[in-house]
Amino acid sequence: MKLHQLKPAEGAVKREKRIGRGQGSGHGGTSTRGHKGAKSRSGYSKKIGFEGGQMPLQRRIPKFGFTNPNKVEYKAINLDDLQSLIEKTGATVIDIALLQDNGLASKNDLIKILGRGELNSIQEVKANAFSKSAIEAIEKAGGKAVVL
Repeated sequence: MKLHQLKPAEGAVKREKRIGRGQGSGHGGTSTRGHKGAKSRSGYSKKIGFEGGQMPLQRRIPKFGFTNPNKVEYKAINLDDLQSLIEKTGATVIDIALLQDNGLASKNDLIKILGRGELNSIQEVKANAFSKSAIEAIEKAGGKAVVL
């Protein structure tokens, strides 16, 4: 076999559908688009959510709810997470930069320390907010909670 003898398998290649090239082609006249209507015209593109003139779903369903633009969301970090961080790094002061470096918080997160778990030894924890139980546990371990 040589390169000039190569050809596709039988039935693998179909003929191109030549639309709008006269009645003899079988695709003349309306060019496979049916009769009249928007879809038969050139330049037609269906709008997102268009249901043929029927009132679309997103307009049939009532609006509800409210998003408060002033809501403050905190990234919650528990004391047991802090304890594992202390064991890993040996830090005595925990601040936001340390939490970000170790993947516990992202750059723009506001951090709230919550009271799940226990702390053994710490000097200082700096965060944007603390729960009451977290403050108690930090002070019991001999440290202090600093609100930034």
